[in-house]
Amino acid sequence: MPRLIVINGPPGCGKSTLAARYVADHPLALDLDIDRVRGCLGRWLSTPQEAGRRARAIALASGRVHLTAGYDVVVPQYLGRTEFLEQLEEVADETGADFHEIVLMDTRENAVRRFVERARTSTEQVHLDARELVDRCGGVDVLAELYDRLLDVLAARPAATVLRIEEGRVDDTYRDLLAAVT
Repeated sequence: MPRLIVINGPPGCGKSTLAARYVADHPLALDLDIDRVRGCLGRWLSTPQEAGRRARAIALASGRVHLTAGYDVVVPQYLGRTEFLEQLEEVADETGADFHEIVLMDTRENAVRRFVERARTSTEQVHLDARELVDRCGGVDVLAELYDRLLDVLAARPAATVLRIEEGRVDDTYRDLLAAVT
């Protein structure tokens, strides 16, 4: 039975790293990174909210097709609202896939520090775009608000599996992720 695995968590906490690792270990699994899909849309930075809605719609359709074919889908994405999580869960139900909602958590301070460090050092376009969006929304202070919204999502979705992360312990977190989805 295919799995739809959502890896949620604060920006910069390792969601994409874990998704890439999972896909590398599972033949034909799909790393459905919404930020990368959004980046494929022309001039998306001029209308980021609409681009985000379009990217999520594309992801839902792509995920449905891949799950129907019998393959795993991993969605590494910060989700500070429940609507898209609910839509993903519906896709899993429609396709007969197992739905796993994983949330990577660290302290608010560590989450902000990780994002700032990644924004300062990364050359990946998706990270540069994230930094630009944060800057447009008021700078690093918005990261604490995003963290708090994630806590609200956790309160609303008690079935989510929370994995406490520690810097430099990617292997341990990956092992915990695998245990949570099997």
